[in-house]
This record gives sequence, C-alpha cells and structure tokens, in this order.
Amino acid sequence: MDQDLNRLLRDLRACRLCETDMPNRPNPIFQIDPEAKILVAGQAPGNSADKTGKPFNDPSGVRLRDWMGISEDDFYNPKKTAIIPMGFCFPGYDKNGGDIPPMSRCAKTWHAHLMERLPNLRVKILIGRYAQTWHLGNRVERTLTATVKRWEDFIADGFITTPHPSWRNNGWIRKNPWFEDTLIPYLRSCVSAHT
Repeated sequence: MDQDLNRLLRDLRACRLCETDMPNRPNPIFQIDPEAKILVAGQAPGNSADKTGKPFNDPSGVRLRDWMGISEDDFYNPKKTAIIPMGFCFPGYDKNGGDIPPMSRCAKTWHAHLMERLPNLRVKILIGRYAQTWHLGNRVERTLTATVKRWEDFIADGFITTPHPSWRNNGWIRKNPWFEDTLIPYLRSCVSAHT
C-alpha cells in the first residue's frame, strides 16, 4: 500500500468528526486494499460491527455473503473485497429500534478519496438507498425498489443495486421474487469471476 493511502487510512481511523452526534465513541469500520476487485458499499456499521470492529459481523452479513456466493475468508480478505460504508461508525438507534441514517459528513469527507484509490474494482455492490444515491447520483430513482428494479441499467458501470440484507427487508424480498430469481444469480456470477 502506498504512503498516501496509508496516511489517508490512518486519518480515517482517527476521525472524530461526528463524536458529539453519536451515542457511542467513534469507531470507523471499513476494509480497503488497492488490489480489491469487489466493493461492498453499505449504509453504516451496525451495533455488532461496532462491538467487534468487523463489518457485517451479524445475520445480515451471513445473508449478504449468501447473496454474493462468497466465502467468509474471501469476504474478509481486503485484497479481494473492499467494504466502504457511507458512514464509517455505528450511528445508534432511532426511537423504533432501527439504525439511524449514516452521518452525511462522513461520505462527504472520506468517500471520494477512498474510491480514487481503488483502481481495480470490477463489481460494486450498492446496498441500500444511501450508497445508491452517492454512487448513482441523478440516476437513482425515487424509491429503493425502483432503483433496484433497474439493476440491469447500471451493470455496464460495474454497479449492482440491492436492498439491505437485514431481516427487516424480509417482506420486501417476498414481494419482489425477481430479486432472488434474476439479480442474485447475476451477482453471484460476477463475484465468482473476481474472487
């Protein structure tokens, strides 16, 4: 890894921009190496990731790896898979027990700098609305469902759009069987070609 990237990652690990806005101490969680060919761009680490320092270290991670058809070893190998959420720290819970949205200053401060240092990406998995909005810009639709339904429009740029793999989206997955019937097999074939 070059000195410039090492310096950037050191600065990111030490980031305290949102310290006064979160219930927990900042704990940036990510995985990056310039050799990575697969990007997992999610929302923000959850409580389990915050406690363990390991992204997607929960049932949603198990489901995501199943969607990708990837082993845990390959998923957590930074030379194969970069994991760059839109917010790097667990933002806490809302009054209904759901995760608070990622802090917007996080992506504004760090995301473009990190993406510039990943020249070998071939598959960019955009999980949820926040990642899709940042990466797709004005191509994103009004709803997550509409954006994910257009998944084939984004593959020329290496993007694959998905909902979050949380259990909270079980109803969405049941209502949209095309997701597991057509998009997931395509996602697995792309991941397999680059691991």
